[in-house]
Amino acid sequence: MSYDLWYWDGIPGRGEFVRLALEAAGIPYRDRARENDGKNHDGDSASLVEDLQQPRAHPPFAPPYLVADGMTIGQAANILLYLGEKHGLAPADTEGRLWINQVQLTLADLVTEVHDVYHPIAAGLYYEDQKDEASRRAADFRANRLPKFLGYFEKLVHADSGWLTADGWTYADLSLYYVLDGLLYAFPRRMLRIAHAYPRLMALHQRVERLPSLQDYFNSPRRLPWGNGIFRHYDELDPLED
Repeated sequence: MSYDLWYWDGIPGRGEFVRLALEAAGIPYRDRARENDGKNHDGDSASLVEDLQQPRAHPPFAPPYLVADGMTIGQAANILLYLGEKHGLAPADTEGRLWINQVQLTLADLVTEVHDVYHPIAAGLYYEDQKDEASRRAADFRANRLPKFLGYFEKLVHADSGWLTADGWTYADLSLYYVLDGLLYAFPRRMLRIAHAYPRLMALHQRVERLPSLQDYFNSPRRLPWGNGIFRHYDELDPLED
């Protein structure tokens, strides 16, 4: 069985949370918006726009969404909850699955705060239209919100296994890696100054980067580079000194 994953082409974005799980577990899938026969326009896939307009019993609000077993499953955390149970990417017991989903949802909260650094006034405005407000938002994010989230996640990493559970990696470990990687791209100076306070997180980041099952993906064109997506780097939002 092969799944259909739908997400905008050209940026890793929230679709990358799902891709990492599918790739690490060796689950067959089609990245449908990237199979659009050259119909891209500024990174927005025409095939995705067309598919979003198809009538469905349970339509997604926005990508990513997964077409699986006759269902259309939207929201990255919801997709991963489904994949985690079906493919053993989360604990087998209900409490464990809910815990890993909770971690994933908390990561989603952090991603929203990162997004709002660049769009503190309105998501529909360009960053250039709200730079002063973004500068104020970024200063608070660097000083207060970022350490608060990282400190929380640092406590969750199991001392012996190095993962979020004692039994090995889950989809939330992969998502935690992705968020850390994005933060290292978007705020490299700030992350360099505070990384020493989160040794388990930094070790988990490297551990995922070395996973044998992800090496083909990491070294292939399927892995999209950072750019104008969730995580963006602007020098003025990551100064040499706060």
